[in-house]
Amino acid sequence: MGENTGRRQHVVVIGGGFGGLSAVRTLRKADVDVTLIDRHTYNTFQPLLYQVATATLNPGDVTWFLRAVREHNPRVRFINGEVTTIDHDARQVLLEGDRSVSYDKLIIATGVTANFFGIPGAEQHALPLYTRAQALAVRDRIFTGLEYAAAHRQGEDVRIVVVGGGPTGLETAGALAELRNNDMPITYPELDRSRTHVTLIEMAPNLLGPFSKKSQEYARKSLEKRDVDLRLNTTVKQVRPDGVVVGDGEFIPAGVTIWASGIKAPDAVKNWGMPQGRGGRIEIDHHLRVKGMKDVFAIGDIAVEDGDRALPQLAQPALQGGAYVAKLIRAELKGETVGPFEYKDKGILATIGRNSAVAEATHLPKLTGFPAWAIWTGVHVFTLLGVRNRAAAMVNLGSRYLFWHRGHNAIVGDTPPAQGMTPDDLPSRLLSDGSTDVIAEPTHRP
Repeated sequence: MGENTGRRQHVVVIGGGFGGLSAVRTLRKADVDVTLIDRHTYNTFQPLLYQVATATLNPGDVTWFLRAVREHNPRVRFINGEVTTIDHDARQVLLEGDRSVSYDKLIIATGVTANFFGIPGAEQHALPLYTRAQALAVRDRIFTGLEYAAAHRQGEDVRIVVVGGGPTGLETAGALAELRNNDMPITYPELDRSRTHVTLIEMAPNLLGPFSKKSQEYARKSLEKRDVDLRLNTTVKQVRPDGVVVGDGEFIPAGVTIWASGIKAPDAVKNWGMPQGRGGRIEIDHHLRVKGMKDVFAIGDIAVEDGDRALPQLAQPALQGGAYVAKLIRAELKGETVGPFEYKDKGILATIGRNSAVAEATHLPKLTGFPAWAIWTGVHVFTLLGVRNRAAAMVNLGSRYLFWHRGHNAIVGDTPPAQGMTPDDLPSRLLSDGSTDVIAEPTHRP
């Protein structure tokens, strides 16, 4: 089934993330028809997914209905579907279900997915945090294990491992530590706090690689203050259902392993007929055009520039890239030209927990502690899509901050009755006996 959009040029945008929506919204000023394609019906605000995974925010607080984009531009339509291939000669995007969409201009803004680096067991047993469904899976896995532990295994260790020392790993580990330190003594009195462990593993010698030494050191001390077990200079070699193998073969028991280390392009991109660079990301030039393709663009995390130079994995490069491509298309329709894309770095942020964050914003001094936390909170709430989402997130995050010493209500889902469960019923055990193994032969080093 082909598509005919009439006399206007037809711009197709694949991906309803930061970059895709930025392009769609900016194109409302251009005399074009726009089709937005996404396999989900909603946009996900990925920077706050860890708050869903750790039971502070509702999933609806961080998702936004993509069809609502038509509010400001009736020439936009949305298609919920999975892209299988792209026929560049025929200028058609082919979707599952024998559907096709013709285009004059094509913008790829799919984002990326977790990169497990071929580590044995990682893809099967570790839980990434890139989608709403994955965040809910982490949340439900944690609370199912805690309920089982409270009912059956008092006095035994409870362990969670987070792999990756970037912002996502840091923020997740910090939130889990605060859940253990502040909430569990009230909500799970059956469990011994001193035997509940949060471990963060990072293969580099420091956390938060892109940040300054001051911020890295502050983050390390903040996590240690919250009793997070830090394993720096540590390589994961294998992920098992009951823990991870690291270093020279040491085994760290864990019932939940959360993966926040590395990204790559979705596997489907291999079938789209475009040049790919590091991590399978699409190669682009300085105008964000896919190399060798005048009317195809790639923006955000899915794109990599000449020399395998990728922009930071943040919202701003995608937002700016989407707006730039839309303006470039509008200019070319008028016979005008624009200069190369220039990314305006607005800084980087990461939070560890209540009153604790690092902020390195352009034109501001490097900040830590409460001032950085206030900036982090304001930026993330403001960047959320939709007034309702901003209000809900502000209420949930604000109440968590103001009533931290007596507000212990977690946002949870359905868990099976703990009394009737057996160890085999657990999706992955949170419990361990604290023992360590040595694996004779290392299997992989990323």
